[in-house]
Amino acid sequence: MAAANYLPSEDQLLCSICLDVFTDLVTTSCGHNFCKSCITEHWDISDRCQCPMCKEAFNTRPDLRVNTLFSEMAAQFRQSAQQKASSSSSEQQVFKPGEVPCDVCTETKLKALKSCLVCLTSYCETHLKPHLTTSGLKRHQLIDPVENLEDRMCPKHDKPLELFCNTDQTCVCMLCHVSDHKMHDVVPLKEAYEGEKAELETDIQQMIQKRQLKIEEIKHSVDLSEKEADREIAEGVQVFTALKESVERGQANLINTIKEKQKTTENQAEDFIKELEQEISELKKRSSEVEQVTDSEDHLHLLQRFMSLKVAPPTKDWTEVSIHSTHEGTVVRAVVQLEETFSKEMKKLLEAELKRVQKYAVNVTLDPKTAHPKLIMSDDGKQVSHGDVKKNLPDNQERCSGYICVLGKQSFSSGRFYFEVQVKGKTRWDLGVVRESINRKRAFQLSPEDGFWTIWLRDGNEYKAHDAPSVSLSLKSWPQKVGVFVDYEEGLVSFYDVDAAALIYSFTGCSFNEKLFSYFNPSVKDGGKNSAPLIISPVRVN
Repeated sequence: MAAANYLPSEDQLLCSICLDVFTDLVTTSCGHNFCKSCITEHWDISDRCQCPMCKEAFNTRPDLRVNTLFSEMAAQFRQSAQQKASSSSSEQQVFKPGEVPCDVCTETKLKALKSCLVCLTSYCETHLKPHLTTSGLKRHQLIDPVENLEDRMCPKHDKPLELFCNTDQTCVCMLCHVSDHKMHDVVPLKEAYEGEKAELETDIQQMIQKRQLKIEEIKHSVDLSEKEADREIAEGVQVFTALKESVERGQANLINTIKEKQKTTENQAEDFIKELEQEISELKKRSSEVEQVTDSEDHLHLLQRFMSLKVAPPTKDWTEVSIHSTHEGTVVRAVVQLEETFSKEMKKLLEAELKRVQKYAVNVTLDPKTAHPKLIMSDDGKQVSHGDVKKNLPDNQERCSGYICVLGKQSFSSGRFYFEVQVKGKTRWDLGVVRESINRKRAFQLSPEDGFWTIWLRDGNEYKAHDAPSVSLSLKSWPQKVGVFVDYEEGLVSFYDVDAAALIYSFTGCSFNEKLFSYFNPSVKDGGKNSAPLIISPVRVN
């Protein structure tokens, strides 16, 4: 049995069929070991009787013998494995990284079950028993195990931090309460915790409610956007259907007109041809008669006959008669008519578009702190014009001194807004929006790159959009009132001729990342021709 105390490796004690430690170990005649049930079942389902290990074939199923030595080794190995498993279950209480260790254990540190706020010590199950049984220790406050218990001690008095000072918003001990925090609002930690918890829960609930309301607001906005999209689609379909029908109608009319003209031409040609063929027939008849009389030698008779044949010959002059195409200009006239139809439909669309943007009208007033010293503004902040005298005004940071301009008081950093400015009677002006960070102290380039989205008028009829590069504008009429619309998120700035309901120009793909302000420049008086003010007008939907 001494050999039984020797345990081979685990691999040597595994059945090659079930790959587990041998159970009822038996040996075949070829010397290989298997579980009795495994080898028996293997041979029951196999076509041939052979060893699974060495493949030696047997004519008849061999007798299986018990290998006493290996059976004892397997049994001993199984018992050892069970003991290790039992031992590992008790070792689960041993302190592991990330857990709080027992402060009392000296050799193997066990996992702490509780920490005492009075003793400032963490205990495992064994060392915790006195706190559960001794009357004096039962009154100590136990909590789930925590690290760094020394941080719970007052650094000044070396006493537990048991109170909370609402005045200074800090944890204090009893000695702090009667000394430095004597006149402060001090409460027990539990009360402070419950108060903070209630306040935090309230704040969280309010935040949740605000976000729920925001969700509802967003959903409502999506619903409105969907309705607006449906309306836009319906209007677009209606317009394009009308245009399509107009094009098809124009095409049909064009084809019919050309065909009718071609038919008229063909009928006229047929009449001419018929008349010519009739004359040819008559002439051939006369030619035949001439040939008939030429056989006679009676010259008097012949001469008299010729004279009668000359009576009433075909006299029509066909030299100037011709057939001309009458199709020239038909297509051009049809396209001109189609263009007129397109213009009418386009005007309808622009009128509808202007009405939509006018819904975003805001009350804009001029900001005196930004006005150039030569500008004169009305008391209500709605009118601005150029003055001859430069006023002595403080050169504050907001004031524009590079150009004779003034900004609006109101700033915009999201959404859409619209305002209208009367420019009637002026020969020069600048209008638009600018970003907050423009250089206000020197002359600057009016371009989107420098933070300006503006249009201007010069010499009474020269309109220009200060894009990159600048764009000269050809307008059918001279605007008397200009509407300015901005969609911050869309990056869009559009200018409208309000009275004509026409689009003047649009800046698209703009990048806005700071506050925007309305921009007004009434320009110089131009010898009195440009003395009229720029007037911010109330928006009235057409």
